[in-house]
Amino acid sequence: MLVVMEEGATEAQTEAVIDRLVEMGFTVHRSTGVRHTVLGGVGPQDDFDPAVLEVLDGVKECHRIVSAYKLASRHFKPAGTIIKIRDVEIGGPAIVTMAGPCSVESDQQIEACAEFVAKGGARVIRGGAFKPRSSPYSFQGLGEHGLQIMRRAADRHNLLVVSEVMDQVQIPLLVEYSDILQVGARNMQNFNLLRELGKIRKPVLLKRGIAATIEELLLSAEYIMSGGNYEVMVCERGIRTFETATRNTMDISAIPVLKRLTHLPVIADPSHGTGKRDCVLPMARAAIAAGADGLLVEVHPDPDRAASDGAQTLRPDQYQEMMRETARVAEAVGRRPA
Repeated sequence: MLVVMEEGATEAQTEAVIDRLVEMGFTVHRSTGVRHTVLGGVGPQDDFDPAVLEVLDGVKECHRIVSAYKLASRHFKPAGTIIKIRDVEIGGPAIVTMAGPCSVESDQQIEACAEFVAKGGARVIRGGAFKPRSSPYSFQGLGEHGLQIMRRAADRHNLLVVSEVMDQVQIPLLVEYSDILQVGARNMQNFNLLRELGKIRKPVLLKRGIAATIEELLLSAEYIMSGGNYEVMVCERGIRTFETATRNTMDISAIPVLKRLTHLPVIADPSHGTGKRDCVLPMARAAIAAGADGLLVEVHPDPDRAASDGAQTLRPDQYQEMMRETARVAEAVGRRPA
């Protein structure tokens, strides 16, 4: 149920509507915009008549939300969500780039990455301290030491940190060292993890699963938001199809569809989306043109010797070229670099 309060409705009127919704068995989530307060009621009463609420003082209109995801729906927050972390805004006019290696390998590697990604214009350094690998014999990451390395380098270069959380027991560590917690494609439907992330107050970057529909992605975001954490961004990172020319098939069409369906910021990951270094730049350009709010890309000082995902990782010169070209695309579609 979606209740839109009148412009200028008093706090007492709003609280009265919230109390009435709670009495009827709804869990209420509040969104305060520039002009209107919107109340999202999540509950089991499918046969509820919206007119019962429309007659209450201060109510402008009331609608039944038919989509399975209520809080992630653009109906809940038509203006769109802007996630603010220090001086960085994700979901606003600026395109935010998050760049760094697939995995944290050493102090020297991360320091080099932080230096050149910051100079190129990225606002966030990415890097995995915990790595979900298909083989148990592959490099699994440096754990807490890797997070410490990332935090120190990020602070030296005025960057934010995004890193992946694989299990709910890792959440306290990620909260301590990271500014954004990433949920990888393999964990998009790890509902126990999503519920725990709903209890924290740090932004979450939620990646689309390799075989997930757009609705399933938004329902996973709903799990986090229903716990009270509304700072969620969704990421298109390629899906698995019958095509073998690329590692995944990057679904550019998902970006405008997501922008229509949800108020959450939409991030594009052309590195995992293609799995090929020479495809990252054109797909990054395409993602910005399609409406993405940010990019998540893998870069490394020497990608041919990277511990993981070297084939899809940009060299420093390729990263600089990508930043120049995506800036031009951003300006062409009315956006700007961060």
